[in-house]
Amino acid sequence: MFRLALQRVSAAVGSKLRPISVGQQQVRFMGNTIDDGQFKTWKPLAPTLRQRRMTSRKHLHKGGPVRELTVAKRRTGGRNNTGRITCRHRGGGAKRRIRLVDFRRKETGPQQVIRLEYDPGRSAHIALIKHMETGKLSYILAPVGLKPGAIVQSFMGEAKPKSAAQIKEEEAAAAEALAAEAEAKSQFEEGLAEDADTDAYGIEETNEVEGAQEYTSEGLKHQAASSSRASLVVGNCMPLKMVPIGTIIHNIGLHPYGRAQLARSAGASVQLLYTAPTGLAQIKMMSGEIRRVPVEACATLGRVSNANHKNQKLGGAGARRRRGWRPTVRGTAMNTHDHPHGGGRGKSKGNKHPRSPWGKPAKGGKTRRKPNPMVVRARPRR
Repeated sequence: MFRLALQRVSAAVGSKLRPISVGQQQVRFMGNTIDDGQFKTWKPLAPTLRQRRMTSRKHLHKGGPVRELTVAKRRTGGRNNTGRITCRHRGGGAKRRIRLVDFRRKETGPQQVIRLEYDPGRSAHIALIKHMETGKLSYILAPVGLKPGAIVQSFMGEAKPKSAAQIKEEEAAAAEALAAEAEAKSQFEEGLAEDADTDAYGIEETNEVEGAQEYTSEGLKHQAASSSRASLVVGNCMPLKMVPIGTIIHNIGLHPYGRAQLARSAGASVQLLYTAPTGLAQIKMMSGEIRRVPVEACATLGRVSNANHKNQKLGGAGARRRRGWRPTVRGTAMNTHDHPHGGGRGKSKGNKHPRSPWGKPAKGGKTRRKPNPMVVRARPRR
């Protein structure tokens, strides 16, 4: 009897774990969850699980992070040093450790992607990379298409700010190169003139100078473009002056050789509209805003991973409490002295425009006093 019952249980468990094909994908039933590679859904054993839908994480690392690349996250519950609440709706939640993501990418040389990991402190996934020469480990934001085993590089260390002596040496070397180019060009033109003269006397014309394009400015530009094109790999970091116009980038800095601050959330990307060897570049944000950024600022090629994060559904209030969020009370449910919408009879807010508890316009009102001089064209507003 015991063996028969055991066989029945194993058959039932095997039927739950049996993969079935849905379209082009293989869906695997693992207990009460279904993971199709894009989203993970739950069997509705409870009302909160019926609508719950989370992004798939089956391609991520199953273990914990590298301990040396994390620090403990100390929480304040939204309170300041006097104990008063200065940020509402914060408190509680599961314990976390902050992943130390490298937003500067100063380390030059090839680095291999070891694995992709989940980061509870951000919406995007992160990648653990290892320097192939020094063996140093670090975390970076994982762009779309980055897989374990890929090789990425950073060119920010090669573009460090130079001293006055280095600038003078480079200017002298550039002047010598220009003089050599002019001399070679003149020799080439003299050779062409001699060839034309010999051809006039009936002698067969032969062009021995096959690499004439190398001495022209167009040839030099073409060589520079081809050399920079070799480094256009997803995940590579470089200054904006080295990125071709029209490239999709993310993880962009706002200051020369500083840390990245723009386009860091899941699915974020920016398009480069204009760049130059010096001065300011122009980028177009996903919101439609066009702004200026120094050409020495860092940028990473590609788009940030986990674009399906915006389509997630937590399902219930408990999921938000585990993430450190406390309930939000409507202003119309408060008293008059607690909120501008409070008081009165019924659900009326007193014929007032929507505003915050401190009187700021809450929906569509302008709160910025001074325009940003770096913004070329503001994002379209409703």
